[in-house]
Amino acid sequence: MILIRETEPRPPALEAAVSHALVEEVAQSGGALLRLYRPAPTLAFGRLDALRPGFPDAVAAARAHGFEPVIRAPGGHAVAYHEGCVGIDELLGEADPIAGMHDRFAASGELLAGALRSLGVVAKVGAVPGEFCPGEFTVNARGAVKLVGTAQRVVRHASLLAASVAVSGAERLREVLVDVYAALELDMRAETVGGVADEVSASVEDVEAAVLSAYGVTESVAVSAATLERAARLLPRHELQH
Repeated sequence: MILIRETEPRPPALEAAVSHALVEEVAQSGGALLRLYRPAPTLAFGRLDALRPGFPDAVAAARAHGFEPVIRAPGGHAVAYHEGCVGIDELLGEADPIAGMHDRFAASGELLAGALRSLGVVAKVGAVPGEFCPGEFTVNARGAVKLVGTAQRVVRHASLLAASVAVSGAERLREVLVDVYAALELDMRAETVGGVADEVSASVEDVEAAVLSAYGVTESVAVSAATLERAARLLPRHELQH
């Protein structure tokens, strides 16, 4: 598995476009790639969110909290992340990516839960009642707060499993998500939003190291100029102008 490890955030829409570009490249080349990155404050909406009547108000709420709204490539509902989070893209070339969706969700959930347990978090895989962007393979702490959400996008011959680990600054995430979900008229309970640093003494760097250890990768490469050019062409699919 090839590793791309980044610490300087890009503009949020371009960050989403890089993920999109990478899954297209993996579909062409095959293989496996892991990207870890530090996001700027981002409110990533799913495409179904954009069809809801309250979407313009949700976009305005995100911006009012200092989070740039974007349309993300994977499915699911709105998620928030910022510099206190670890962004993860797992990209796999596969002959039939749709058939393997469930297994990828399950495997990645257990891997990330194990990474957090290595730091002392009482982490398990399973939905938290009332969580944002609910999913069977949420990584939670104590069954009470969501720490990691995962979502997937599949294209022909490749999959992108995207995850965000909330480490520090959970209160900022909680505040923006409450207002965004209210605008979208989607249910969520504020108390389900948490961070690793609320559970144990751990930094973003600690979580990154634990995730890399769980995946068993160390040597990294940079995002290529060709990938960035492809991302620039895909950028309009992820930007929000209104």
